[in-house]
Amino acid sequence: MTAETLKSAYQALLDAGELAADADQARGIEALAAVEAALDGYRPGAGRSGFFRRLLSGGGSGAPRGLYLWGGVGRGKSMLMDLFYEHAPIVSKRRVHFHDFMADVHDQIGAFRKMAGKERIAFGAEPGSDDPIPPVAKALAQSGTLLCFDEMQVQDVATAGILGRLFAELLGLGVVVVTTSNRPPTDLYKDGINRTIILPFIALLEEQLDIVELNGPTDYRLERMAGLESYHVPNGPEATNALREVFFRLTDHDVDDADTVPTDSVTVKGREIFVPKALRGVAVFSFKRLCAQALGPEDYLAIARRFHTLIIVGVPKLGPENRNEAMRFITLIDALYEQKVKLFMAADALPQDLYEKGTGRFEFDRTISRLMEMQSADYLGQGHAIA
Repeated sequence: MTAETLKSAYQALLDAGELAADADQARGIEALAAVEAALDGYRPGAGRSGFFRRLLSGGGSGAPRGLYLWGGVGRGKSMLMDLFYEHAPIVSKRRVHFHDFMADVHDQIGAFRKMAGKERIAFGAEPGSDDPIPPVAKALAQSGTLLCFDEMQVQDVATAGILGRLFAELLGLGVVVVTTSNRPPTDLYKDGINRTIILPFIALLEEQLDIVELNGPTDYRLERMAGLESYHVPNGPEATNALREVFFRLTDHDVDDADTVPTDSVTVKGREIFVPKALRGVAVFSFKRLCAQALGPEDYLAIARRFHTLIIVGVPKLGPENRNEAMRFITLIDALYEQKVKLFMAADALPQDLYEKGTGRFEFDRTISRLMEMQSADYLGQGHAIA
């Protein structure tokens, strides 16, 4: 494959009228095409990554430079990543939401610390070493020579504290990193506790990855949502068809097409939460799957961080008989609201009539207020997961 593969795919979308000409997106395509070209024939420690590449690059691992593509919500970052990942000329590649990737990292670190000496050596640690970062990085490097991350962001001190060393190890092993983010590297973990611990990671990104801003004047996601109602009453065929149209407008795919719209899962501390339909940051759930199961704040926060838009169907009128579901629904809406997730839903009653009596009815006033605000143009225009 050559760099033209990605460019021609993008041009085909322009020619078909599926995309409008956008100077920022064109610049992003050029940067991604450069990575694509460098990946052609690349294997860590072999071939074009050997002597001549090291000679030209002045030393180092010889790996192609990665890319950090950042910009506001709806500017087309995920669409460009879709095209790049599809055409990247390398077999060993992995695409993952950054939050899920770091959850996996923390799980592996926790597992390493429970290992005995021989187990640690078998896992890849140096004899006598109790440092989990190098062997975890080796394991991650084996999962993909090309790692593509959606929505890089840092929201906790535990993650901030390990990123610099972890990514230094990954890049040293020849892993190529391509990531999207809603903010520039210098704003990662902004105002976070003990923020100085992330500064080495930011410096590493700026040194090892090309930083490209994608901030054209058009918010395509907001444009696609124009005219779409977000709250539908009551549940039934009309509401279902309206939400089907929402999914199509946001993803360009029919939610019922199993060949192009896959299932997914969100992992929380080793537990998997099944996602019936998910594509391009949009997930579809039933109320029963979200609120009739024993899910809690951590689960809802993980879902809210993973998806920028949720479509929820089958929300019933709530009362004393399903107070547990009502309490979970309150927690769910809090998590979605705090992460600025866009919510489209079908319910059997308007927000103010959804839960008229039962345990926690007083707290539900906050939920009513948030459900109303989440339908507003101001809320819909905000970016996902504002820390």
